[in-house]
Amino acid sequence: MAKKKSNTQLAILLALIVAVVALIVLLPSCGNRSSQQQQTVQETAEKQEKKEKKEDTAATTLVKVGDIAPDFTVTMFDGSTVSLKELRGKVVLLNFWATWCPPCRKELTHVQSDIIDRFAGRDFAFLPISRAEKREDVAAFREKMGYTFPMGLDPDRAIYDLYASNYIPRNFLIDADGKVLAATVGFEETEFAELIQQIEKALNK
Repeated sequence: MAKKKSNTQLAILLALIVAVVALIVLLPSCGNRSSQQQQTVQETAEKQEKKEKKEDTAATTLVKVGDIAPDFTVTMFDGSTVSLKELRGKVVLLNFWATWCPPCRKELTHVQSDIIDRFAGRDFAFLPISRAEKREDVAAFREKMGYTFPMGLDPDRAIYDLYASNYIPRNFLIDADGKVLAATVGFEETEFAELIQQIEKALNK
């Protein structure tokens, strides 16, 4: 009888040990499963957000790749005027920006060395246009940053509204015949590098 009781206790003890081991093994797995599910949900949400942003950006871009760039005349910071029509025969990088816009400011720090100096002496024009800002605000920004390259002014957004309805910075790469080769929104190092390569390719045609 005592032996039977001892065997029963041993069986219960073994069962408890097995249960504890199973919990130790399974719990981290369950935790990982939960973590993986959360990660999957987060990745799905991020993909959806990127998709919606891309669709919204496309919807606010009025001039698409392959379109003929709308003509305009812009008053430059120095008081002179430039029309897009006058620049036919050159590859033009049209850039819309603003002094208060962090990605615009970051992009502009690359312009002198990566764009202006690189393509100097070739049939190329960089045309940055300040969107919806007063001349004095642009003047203060230029002085603070030490920029001396030409800039256009679009205080009432008349030029910008020909090309887009929202978001800056924006770049439109226009070929020598006036056709849009590329249209970008925002600033990313890799995209900016690709834009430089597109300028090079357009100039070598």
